[in-house]
Order: sequence, then structure tokens, then C-alpha cells
Amino acid sequence: MGNEIGKYIIIIGSIIVIIGIMVYFFHDKLGWIGKLPGDIRIEKENFRFYFPITTMILASIVLTLFFRFLKKFF
Repeated sequence: MGNEIGKYIIIIGSIIVIIGIMVYFFHDKLGWIGKLPGDIRIEKENFRFYFPITTMILASIVLTLFFRFLKKFF
């Protein structure tokens, strides 16, 4: 059981490192994230509310497909 947990921790850590590298080097190309149509943004003088519903739906779809791919091959 410990062997399986270690394998999953390594996979998750590798994914986090890859995402970090992508954000570090391509941050200027990722400006559209959080600004998709359907993201709710309310800005007033002393108040800001931001709810990225479309971005989260897109992220959920991408992560679901990614984890199904991993599950199929591991």
C-alpha cells in the first residue's frame, strides 16, 4: 500500500512542477485564463467580486480528461 501512495505522490508532484514551469515561462501567453466569457466580475469603488465559473468548468473538463487518461494507462 505504501508503494502505491508513493507513486501517486510522485505523479502529483511532477504534475505540479510541470504546471509551475509552464506558468513561469509562459505567463504572458496565459493572460486569457480567468477572463473568459461567463466569468463573473463585479468591481465597484470599495468592493471587488470575482467568480471564474467558465474557467473552472474548463479546468474541470481538462483535469477529468487528464485523470481518465492516467487511469487508463496506469
